[in-house]
Amino acid sequence: MKITILTLFPEMFTGVFQQSILKQAQEKGLVNYNVVNFRDYTNDKHKRVDDYPYGGGGGMILTPQPLFDAVAAVKSESENDSSPRVILMCPQGERYHQKKAEELSKEDHLILICGHYEGYDERVRKHLATEEISIGDYVLTGGEIGAMVIADSVTRLLPGALGNEMSAVTDSYSTGLLEYPHYTRPAAFLDYKVPDILLSGHHERIDRWRRQQALKRTFERRPDLLEQVELTAEDKAFLEDLRNR
Repeated sequence: MKITILTLFPEMFTGVFQQSILKQAQEKGLVNYNVVNFRDYTNDKHKRVDDYPYGGGGGMILTPQPLFDAVAAVKSESENDSSPRVILMCPQGERYHQKKAEELSKEDHLILICGHYEGYDERVRKHLATEEISIGDYVLTGGEIGAMVIADSVTRLLPGALGNEMSAVTDSYSTGLLEYPHYTRPAAFLDYKVPDILLSGHHERIDRWRRQQALKRTFERRPDLLEQVELTAEDKAFLEDLRNR
């Protein structure tokens, strides 16, 4: 997979892509990160990529020419595809979620555009980007942190990226529920003990306990998620019992 990031601050990504799972995935040949400074594509002799908005108003707007040319150059260099997903990082976009990460992880090439200043020229939205994504209902200085979030969440879903292939499958949100509690050695610490069921060796009962704990945690913290989960009769009975306590 190839992930290209268009940014005015490429140095921000240096440390991020050289650590942990992201670094390991590159070394395994699972993903290739390409960070491009779209200022290099401006036709302005002063290397400007922004200008004042028509009609007045505060702030500066990213001009379309550098972004259009940068995307065209990236596409022309791609050997495997001619139509990558071109994603604007933008607070007005679709809110990012795990299902979107899973969808994007199946693509061959993503181009993530990191905005700055007051925003983009609208022609970038309408005629260059294929979609817009927001990582939350707040505004950041630029789109770089959002692009890092997408790169990380997508990379860890690539087959072979994680040491344990079940890790991504059982993560919070991947199942539709928040993840169940985890415990490790020692079995007792400061008088706090690991639940007996996890020490029993009875895998069917452990699976049932984990499912119920995931339901309980989701019910307590994110009950809205339960509306989107396919529940068994046993799940529904367990949740009804929680509601009646």
